[in-house]
Amino acid sequence: MGKSSGLDRLREFLRRSGIEDRVVEFDRTTRTADDAAAAIGCTVAQIVKSLVFRGATTGRPLLALVSGANRADEARLAASVGEPVERADAAFVRQQTGYAIGGVPPAGHVQPVRTFIDRDLLGHAEIWAAAGTPHAVFPLTPGELQSLTGGTIVDLK
Repeated sequence: MGKSSGLDRLREFLRRSGIEDRVVEFDRTTRTADDAAAAIGCTVAQIVKSLVFRGATTGRPLLALVSGANRADEARLAASVGEPVERADAAFVRQQTGYAIGGVPPAGHVQPVRTFIDRDLLGHAEIWAAAGTPHAVFPLTPGELQSLTGGTIVDLK
């Protein structure tokens, strides 16, 4: 994969989804919620963290889209999923989403991933998500996030 392939894939997914290209690229990293908020100039709570888990029983990938201000409560996620969950390792994340940790967007993965959205993200008019690389992000509304991902809104903190 080329350096920009993740970003290119996400841009194409957004285009096909009817969302204009709003990707913002930075010279500095946006890999963590704190880094992204500092680069963008928004609050950490407006950052969408894309956390990939694995169902402990089924082995299926699960995506928790969590406000950057929150820590994902794995027990609450497991209750929503219906099975215990475990954090996915980097190889599993790349295999299941097509993206590396630190740049995983909320949608546009190589295969569908069951998605859960932190209810706290709904309290913001604008939120920011990773755009396929650790140096790119894009703004969207909570409604667009739910529409793009088909995610279930749950309490994750």
